Amino acid sequence: MTHLIAIGGSDAGISAALRARELDPSTDVTVVVADEYPNFSICGIPYYFTGEVAPWQSLAHRTSADLEATGMRLRLNTFATGIDVAGRRLTVRTPDGAFEDLAYDELIVGTGALPSHAGIAGLEALSPEDGAHVIHSMGDTFALDHDLTTRQPQSAIIVGAGYVGLEMAEAFITRGMTVTQLQRGPEVLSTLDPELGALVHDELTTHGVEVVTNTTVTGIEKTPAGLTVNGSRDGQPFEQTADLVLVVVGVRPNTELLEQAGASLGAGRAVVVDEHMRTGLPHVWAAGDGIVTHHRLLGVTYLPLGTTSHKQGRIAGENALGSDRAFAGSVGTQVVKVFDLVAARTGLRDHEAITAGFTPATVAAAADDHKRYYPGAHPIHFRITGDTSDGRLLGAQLVGRRGTEVAKRVDTYATALYAGLTIEQFDDLDLSYTPPLGSPWDAVQVAAQAWSAANAKVLV
Repeated sequence: MTHLIAIGGSDAGISAALRARELDPSTDVTVVVADEYPNFSICGIPYYFTGEVAPWQSLAHRTSADLEATGMRLRLNTFATGIDVAGRRLTVRTPDGAFEDLAYDELIVGTGALPSHAGIAGLEALSPEDGAHVIHSMGDTFALDHDLTTRQPQSAIIVGAGYVGLEMAEAFITRGMTVTQLQRGPEVLSTLDPELGALVHDELTTHGVEVVTNTTVTGIEKTPAGLTVNGSRDGQPFEQTADLVLVVVGVRPNTELLEQAGASLGAGRAVVVDEHMRTGLPHVWAAGDGIVTHHRLLGVTYLPLGTTSHKQGRIAGENALGSDRAFAGSVGTQVVKVFDLVAARTGLRDHEAITAGFTPATVAAAADDHKRYYPGAHPIHFRITGDTSDGRLLGAQLVGRRGTEVAKRVDTYATALYAGLTIEQFDDLDLSYTPPLGSPWDAVQVAAQAWSAANAKVLV
């Protein structure tokens, strides 16, 4: 019987454990979870705060009982502190503070990532009771919920305008709060080109969010008026005070356990693994937000995404039992809902494509989500990136109203990227059509045709 230990109760660790039990029910699987909330949807937390998801227990993909019913053993509130690679033993701190050594045949590490503080002075000295928050775990969720309930803050500053920051802006507005969103770059949602980020900016403004761009936050301090954020805007001193401050400026890979065991760090200071999720340490595998990402266009990078973590965990669980499956690679497909707008991207933008050695061109286009004569048509705004040397599709960005199926349309581009299609071949795809839902040439193909028309002379 194989004794397998998976560290981490989120996407990668649970996916690994489930796959191992699925392939060989005789495998003895133990999952070490640092808190008491295994398999919760961290991505769903903003919708708990909007009130769309209730109660909080609904955020569980599976309950502890569901997981244990598969035959795995859960060690909750148990923190992994060290790996004895040669002896194949994992040291953990148990809920009562004692230390225990667990023997394993194969070890899968899915410790994920930690919230970044971006060097903001004073943040670590502040607590949720002071009104300073990050949002990355169920513990963070309960702390923020308690603060909102007990103090009932009326104003909030959100530092960061990425996916979670935008979703939380909507949540706070829904709760009747005054919201200021600070963004370091020239436009919100920096994973999109600024031309499309501006559409998201307008949506935020329309719903009452004050958006402040080109602002670098350097410090947060508690003052008699609340929490004061200090920094610079366009090179000039910036200061603003609110009842609550939420910092969502990205994540950093949680690598301490593997680094101490001798694993190497690579892109983004994430743990280096090969396509099979091997760490280079004997019988030690890793998956999820703590490791490098193998990208089909960029090569090895760091791109923490839940969808990727699920796939990597599944592969690690399979290979730990003797398989030799490789991770096919990410293309960085992402989507976010911001009030009544949906923004998505996949593949590369111009500057990323240049870094990867391509010769890109990006073309803007707009097309209706379905035939205009059928009521309710709305435009989708696109930016399509292709390689001018061979016409290969390199990336796509989309913004449209909720209901225009932006999420599924970006998936069409993602599939084409996976297959390595040219933009001309993308135009040949046999896509569905009925007037209430699309057009004979779907909006995604109209956008591709705009790219081809703009680059026809280059490709001759």
